Amino acid sequence: MSVRPAAPGFFPLDDELALLPGRLAPTLHGWLVRLSAALPFAQAAALLSEIARTPLSEGTAQRLTYAAGDAVAAQQTLEADRIIREAPSPRPGPECLLLSADGAMVPLLGGAWAEVKTLVAGEVHATMQADAPPTVRTVALSSFSRLVEAETFTRLATAETYVRGVERAQRVVAVSDGAEWIQKLFDLQCPHAIRILDFPHAAQRLSQIAASIWGEGSAAARAWSETQITALKRDGPAEVLAAVADVAAAHPQATGVTEHAAYLTKRRTLMDYPTYQAQGLPIASGCVESANKLVVEARLKGAGMHWQRRHVNPMAALRNVVWSDRWERVWPQVMATRRAEARAAAQERVQRRRPPAAAPPPAPLPGGKAHPPPANHPWKRKPALPGGMRHNLAQRTNARE
Repeated sequence: MSVRPAAPGFFPLDDELALLPGRLAPTLHGWLVRLSAALPFAQAAALLSEIARTPLSEGTAQRLTYAAGDAVAAQQTLEADRIIREAPSPRPGPECLLLSADGAMVPLLGGAWAEVKTLVAGEVHATMQADAPPTVRTVALSSFSRLVEAETFTRLATAETYVRGVERAQRVVAVSDGAEWIQKLFDLQCPHAIRILDFPHAAQRLSQIAASIWGEGSAAARAWSETQITALKRDGPAEVLAAVADVAAAHPQATGVTEHAAYLTKRRTLMDYPTYQAQGLPIASGCVESANKLVVEARLKGAGMHWQRRHVNPMAALRNVVWSDRWERVWPQVMATRRAEARAAAQERVQRRRPPAAAPPPAPLPGGKAHPPPANHPWKRKPALPGGMRHNLAQRTNARE
């Protein structure tokens, strides 16, 4: 008796034990990916090899990490598309939600640089004080990062804003440096938000105006900029913008003064800092600048690092998961995705190795044993030819008659 040769497949116990592709147990697999999201691949593999007494290579860490990051990024993309398509009921939001966005440059192979955009969300807690400005803290921070065009990022960020309950938050405050792509992001994600120009950016513009007119580091530049910065924070933009217009008119040849003045004037409605502070709102975007450093640059901008463009988003997605403290919730989803991919790949390999199905035998032609000729077949209708069997038979019959 012969049996069919064995072929690669998925053993039922693999599902029961929740095994992932490769030779690593699920726990060790997850540790390696999480370490690789924080450390260079070679360091992560060496560290875990020493701890777990299991030989691991840099290539293994790299391959498994990219695959896990691709799974996270794909899940987030599908979720954003689903929310936009189905418009599910909004999730509960906090009393005051902060949104802030910015970009950080990362090095690519070939000497190119690309901007990874990041959106940060957090809950704003303000402690009101009688004789002093409120103490404002932003807690429960989470981030979403992608190396994509601004329009695509605006759409994909829906996955994060939905989770944070932007639609049902009692107040949403959107703090940024005033870039146009960020304003379009807020237009879609939180059009009802209180928009604020990051105060350090406004102060920096005032300092640059003073440096252009009186010289960087000069006493006159320092005195003028400090006066205007204090007035902006205490009294708002009206008098400061008037002072900016005066010095710009008096020094038309000063480099950059017209540009800085136009930047501040255009964002006049975003600089009501006395009101924002009285309401216990943050006036700086330090949380997203920290995310740029801690989430993006700390892993993707190390000394000597250059990335393939297709590997940036998997790493950014994993970094977001870790920084947002969502690993315990997201990793089981990653494992399920990876197991499904492995099962589909195994089934595809089996299909490719199976011999092609034999073609069915051709049907016999009319006139064979299985198909006797019909009564009106041509050779029955035509007269017999001389010399043929029917002709000779007819001749003998006529002779007897």
